[in-house]
Amino acid sequence: MTASDVEVIRGIYDAFARADIGAVLGAMAPDIVWREADNHPYADGNPYVGPDAVLQGVFARLGTEWDGFAVSVDEFVGAHDKVVAIGRYTGTNRRTGKRLNAQVVHVWTVDNGKAAGFQQYTDTHQFVRTMEA
Repeated sequence: MTASDVEVIRGIYDAFARADIGAVLGAMAPDIVWREADNHPYADGNPYVGPDAVLQGVFARLGTEWDGFAVSVDEFVGAHDKVVAIGRYTGTNRRTGKRLNAQVVHVWTVDNGKAAGFQQYTDTHQFVRTMEA
């Protein structure tokens, strides 16, 4: 792990916050393996392999199912080839109008300056409750 690994991952969150999905996807390795948390509504496609699979299976759903969906990271921790991001998800589900405010931890694997792996840990129960009418 180098300081640049943390900066690669920090850059992904910065681009996501700007809604620059092209930059987010561009920071991913072509064969990234992306896993949503067990029992998360978007885990139905686990693992998503490649940026296009992440775009279609996760990001497109976030964009159509949520208003103001955001991830705010309070802390980054790096060790070896891993970068851990600790923060919160917020947003309002468009169908139910319910607000989400859930803890989140993301564990990233960085290889040759690209995000090569992603594992999400979050309050899946809150996601489900927020998405159910």
